[in-house]
Amino acid sequence: MRVPATAAGYRQAVRFIGRWPQVAKVGVECTGSYGAGVTRELTAAGHTVIEVNRPNRFDRRARGKTDVFDAYSAAEAVLSERAVAAPKGGDGLVESLRVLRTTRTSALRERTATINQIKAMLIAGPEPLRARYRGLSNTRLTATLAATRPTSAPVTATEATAYALRVLARRYLLLSEQITDMTSHLRRLLDDHAPALMAVYGTGPDTVAQLLITAGDNPDRLRSEAHFAALAGVCPIPASSGKTNRHRLNRAGDRQANSALYHIVIVRMRYDPTTRDYVARRTSEGRTKMEIIRCLKRYLALQLYPLIRDVLQQPTTTTAA
Repeated sequence: MRVPATAAGYRQAVRFIGRWPQVAKVGVECTGSYGAGVTRELTAAGHTVIEVNRPNRFDRRARGKTDVFDAYSAAEAVLSERAVAAPKGGDGLVESLRVLRTTRTSALRERTATINQIKAMLIAGPEPLRARYRGLSNTRLTATLAATRPTSAPVTATEATAYALRVLARRYLLLSEQITDMTSHLRRLLDDHAPALMAVYGTGPDTVAQLLITAGDNPDRLRSEAHFAALAGVCPIPASSGKTNRHRLNRAGDRQANSALYHIVIVRMRYDPTTRDYVARRTSEGRTKMEIIRCLKRYLALQLYPLIRDVLQQPTTTTAA
């Protein structure tokens, strides 16, 4: 049967499936995007939903591509247990953190691009403007440019550049407000639901949110702290040869989670006395800075894993506001 991708269509599909009580599982593609709506409806009705990553390529080559064939492929993947992953939750703490952090990250990228555009325009702009704003910090530069009152009908290159600079400066300030707003919402959620994680030295709203998002997206891979370390790409990879005994960078795993651990470690290396003593001791033993950072990231994964597990086991239905 075919149903529209609407709330009414989802309910119709649930009623149709309910005619067969022997149905144990339902395979759904793209449960985190296009299939999110029907996944929520099926879960609310008590059905076990399984994430189907993609149709079997051999079957697609042999039978072609239609919606009917894709539906059969999804069902076969669940029956054969080729698809076993649980879908991502779309209404809990992790999803709230995801949408807030994604918005914050995009605003950060746009703000960086905006200030780079301002500086490039000043470098190539008329000399009077270059001289007027030379040597100002980003904060003072954007505040000063946003407060200017250039002509609203620019004609000359100087007038047009001044007008464009004011527009860019106001965009920069608006993006800064959005970043501050998203950060405050992240901090509020995390202070309420993950105070122990927020209390760990070197953590912050952005890094804690990313670690919870990564862990929440992969609940089947959090069987132990070693599995979490592998998920974040901080488990040691042997790179020994002959009399040389060492480990190398792990390029696998979730790179955003790896980056979050890296930033926490960098903060500790700068300000935490215990970490600074450890770095000094390992340096005297002949370890390189990157090797020390890898050791610290692995220890950090060990420290944070039980705290992350406790947060994810909380029965929350938080939604992003």
